[in-house]
Amino acid sequence: MSAEIVVEAPGRHRAAPHTPREPGPGEALVRVHAVGICGSDREVYRGDRPEGYVRYPVVPGHEWSGTVERVGAGAPASLAGRKVVGEGFRNCQVCDRCHAGETTLCGAGYEETGFTVPGAMAPTLTLPARLLHVLPEGADLTAAALLEPAACVAAAALKAGARPGERVAVVGTGTLGMLAVQFLRATSPAELLVVGTGREREALARRFGATAFRTRGGEPPGGFDVVVETAGSADAARTAAALPRRGGRLVLTGIPAPGADGLDPTHLVLRQLEVRTVFGAPPAAWAHTVRMFAAGLLDPLPLVTHEVPLSAFARAIALVGSGHPDVGKVLLRP
Repeated sequence: MSAEIVVEAPGRHRAAPHTPREPGPGEALVRVHAVGICGSDREVYRGDRPEGYVRYPVVPGHEWSGTVERVGAGAPASLAGRKVVGEGFRNCQVCDRCHAGETTLCGAGYEETGFTVPGAMAPTLTLPARLLHVLPEGADLTAAALLEPAACVAAAALKAGARPGERVAVVGTGTLGMLAVQFLRATSPAELLVVGTGREREALARRFGATAFRTRGGEPPGGFDVVVETAGSADAARTAAALPRRGGRLVLTGIPAPGADGLDPTHLVLRQLEVRTVFGAPPAAWAHTVRMFAAGLLDPLPLVTHEVPLSAFARAIALVGSGHPDVGKVLLRP
C-alpha cells in the first residue's frame, strides 16, 4: 500500500495510506519522483516555524520533481506525461501584488504547498496546473528536485542585478549558497568570493565557479558590488553587510531566529547600501531557474548526498539536522 508522511503536530508524524486526489478544474495530478528536505521542514517537525506559516496536520514537502499523470478540466492536456516542478505559493492571482507578478506577496494571505496545504512527501501531489513549470524531456528529475531552493536563489540573483565584470560575493556554503554561486557565475563576474564557516565546501564552491574562498572572522575584504547572504543567521547577515562597497547591493535570503541582533541601520544608511530580501520565489524567478537548468548552466546534482525512502522520514530529518559536513541535500523517494 502506498503511504504519505503526515506531521500531526510538532514532534509527531506517521505514515498514512495515500489516495491520489483526482485533479479538479485547472489542476494536475503529479507522480512525485523525489522530494527534498530543508531547514523549514525541520521547523515544521520541531514546531518552531513562525506562527501562521504552518497548519497541522500537514503532509510536508515543498521541494519536489515529478511527472504529470493527468489533468483536470480546463488544464492543458499537453501537460500529461511531462516532467515538471512546481511553485509552492498558492497565490490568488487577482490582488494588486499578484497582478504585478509579486505572487509571494499575495494579499490574500500565506498559503504554501507542504506547509498549509498537502505537500509532496507522498506518491502523488495534486495542485493548480498554472503553478507547474515544464522541464525538457531528458531532464534529470533527481537534480530537478532542487529547483525550488534554486528558484529562491534565482529571486535573489535577479534582485541583485549583477552585471558582467562586477565583484560579487556569497555568504554561506549550504545548498542555497552553492546554488547562488552558479547563478552569479553566469553573470561573468570579475571576482566571485564565497565565505563560509569552514573549508569543507571550498572545493565544491570552486567547481561551481568561485574564484576565491575565505572563512568568517578577521577583517572582511570589502569593496564588492553585489553580496548575497544565504546562511540564515544574524552573524552571516553582519558578515554580508560588511562586504559591499559604498552604494553596493546586499540581498538577504536567510531567515535568522526572531529577536536575533541584526544589521546596524546607521551602518547601512551611511554607506548607502541597497538592501533587498527574498522569501520564496515568484514566477519570474522560477522561469529563470528552469531556463538555466535546461541550458546546463545550473547543476544541482552534486549537492545531493543522501537519497532515502519516504518511510525513512525520521532518519532523513535527523540527517539534515546533524550538522555533519558530509551531509548535503537529503532527498526522499516515494
